[in-house]
Amino acid sequence: MSDPRPEAPPSHDALRASLEAWLNQRHQSLLEEVMAAWQEGLTRFRPDADLLARLSEAAPSTLVLGNAESSERHLASALDLIEGAASQSELLKRLLDGLAPFVERSALFILKQGLASLYAQRGFDGEPPRRAGAVVPSPDLEALIHGGTHAIRRPGPAYSTLLAPLSSFEAPDLAILPLRHKRKTVALLLADCGVRQKLDHPEQMRALVLAASALLAALAAGKEDEHPAPPPEPMPSAPTQMVPEPIEAPPAQELDPRTRAGAERLARVLVGDVELYFPAKVAQARTQGNLYGLLRDELERSRATFVERFGEDVEVQHRIFTTTVIQQLCEGDAAKLGKAPWI
Repeated sequence: MSDPRPEAPPSHDALRASLEAWLNQRHQSLLEEVMAAWQEGLTRFRPDADLLARLSEAAPSTLVLGNAESSERHLASALDLIEGAASQSELLKRLLDGLAPFVERSALFILKQGLASLYAQRGFDGEPPRRAGAVVPSPDLEALIHGGTHAIRRPGPAYSTLLAPLSSFEAPDLAILPLRHKRKTVALLLADCGVRQKLDHPEQMRALVLAASALLAALAAGKEDEHPAPPPEPMPSAPTQMVPEPIEAPPAQELDPRTRAGAERLARVLVGDVELYFPAKVAQARTQGNLYGLLRDELERSRATFVERFGEDVEVQHRIFTTTVIQQLCEGDAAKLGKAPWI
């Protein structure tokens, strides 16, 4: 039996197609406008000063320190907690626990090869997941790391850099302090007031950081005592022929700090790519040695990229790329690199 409905003329199909195309285009444009407005609105979705003040009044403090006596008592307890640490890792975690009565949020970052890696945190548990991994210190953080300043107390690039892996909410008051060992910064402490208006006890916080730095040195000295250096060989009793002192090569010209920072950053990226794309060979080299024999082409290509950017003289004098390869891929053991021509 034939279909009694007449077929639609071709002109109707063309009209329908044009109408559908127009509707789809308008619908897509509307979606883009809505998403753009939504994204713009999110940038303004931040608590203002009035809201923070009301939250501060309504929310109970982690611990109310009513007077100087209670503050001293909590400081003494925190110092006892830190002093009881038996290892460097335990010390860092106890430092954060000891700071809990004095700050709302805190985090420790370990410095390694010019990068700051999040080690542990307190008070950020309710935050949405953020991106992980190491961060590149901003210029003001570099000044703190190298001893140009003793602390950072104002919001700015340093605070934003360290806060990025932890939270999207910036507190109005903060402190960033270095933990130093033998005048070298080995870790950074970030603490802020959370939803409160200010840090109430920055002096106690600094005292705990200084105590932790001192104990870091003591724990490191204890490790050195466990593995004492071999005694020096006895001096020969018979007279020996005098050998003239060798002529020392002229010292390498000091590298501009910005150039060095850029060179170290590029070396970490290049070496990191090798580790990312050839994990099995890197693992084999760490166990058996001869990294260069296993990854000759990749290492030569990466080194050529580094030299093209900063010059052969920079690498020969300062060994930035070579040192990065040994530290990142060979666990600090140059013997695992093998017979590379540029060693």
